[in-house]
Amino acid sequence: MHPYILLIFAMLFFSGNFIVGKLFAGTIPPFTLAFLRSTMALLVLMPLCYKHVFINKPLWIKEWKPLVAIATSGLVLFNVCLYLSVNYTTTVNAAIVDALTPAVAALLGFMILKERLSKVQWFGILLSFISIVFIITQGSLSVLLSFSVNSGDLIMLLGIVFWAFYSIFIKVHGGKFPVLSGLVVTMIISALILLPFAGYEFIQHGNFFEDLQWQGYLGLLYIGIFPSALALLFWYRAVDEVGPSKASVFFNLVPVFTTTLAVVFLGERFTFVHLFGATFVLVGVYLSTKTPKSELQSNRNRNETVV
Repeated sequence: MHPYILLIFAMLFFSGNFIVGKLFAGTIPPFTLAFLRSTMALLVLMPLCYKHVFINKPLWIKEWKPLVAIATSGLVLFNVCLYLSVNYTTTVNAAIVDALTPAVAALLGFMILKERLSKVQWFGILLSFISIVFIITQGSLSVLLSFSVNSGDLIMLLGIVFWAFYSIFIKVHGGKFPVLSGLVVTMIISALILLPFAGYEFIQHGNFFEDLQWQGYLGLLYIGIFPSALALLFWYRAVDEVGPSKASVFFNLVPVFTTTLAVVFLGERFTFVHLFGATFVLVGVYLSTKTPKSELQSNRNRNETVV
């Protein structure tokens, strides 16, 4: 397929994760759902690269710290926050808050990696944060002053911080690992981390599988195959073709797809507050991730020198 088509499908699959997570709210606890997601994705991807997983055993042992950091931030904490947040907020809200991720990643890149940010990027980050505050307070000053905001929105906000750290870890350490087998190893690590928590939830809540209908099992298959395996495969293939900068723009489709799916399948309302806030979130994200002209010119001069 054309890389842009792969990216569109990847974003659609990521969006479906919010919908299925909402459907399981109150049925399957968040740690268990995150554990099942990692485990099923592992079963799908392992046959594609099991030889590389074993061949590169010395590499995994040597670089275990960044692997644990990647697995913990992106596959454990982010997913747990996502599945927990939809117990307390709407899918639309969670998806729009999630759209803030690139701006948070840019801010953390400045704080941790000492990456330079232009005035336009700073303005974009500020605009995105103000827009998110507008959405989670429903545009009410009294709600903001009393700080009686939805806990689910705050949990999702915490989740995107974890995802931003995940992005930084990938940026710093990702080049050390083969893409597919590295992904599988982080899934193994995440499943091992989540296992005791999932076991505790099973003891506390009982055997929730007894209450699942066939739709529930289809939902579990979906999160294990589509957002966790196929979407990531499509993503890495597309990034290899068009580069990370162009590919990252497609993440702006996630709140659009998720909102549409939530309205159609979950009957959620999309209000003027969502429309107004989401518009400025996306504008802010675009500005916060916009490469300064000076940097573009520097890269261009460097490329001309190499040629």
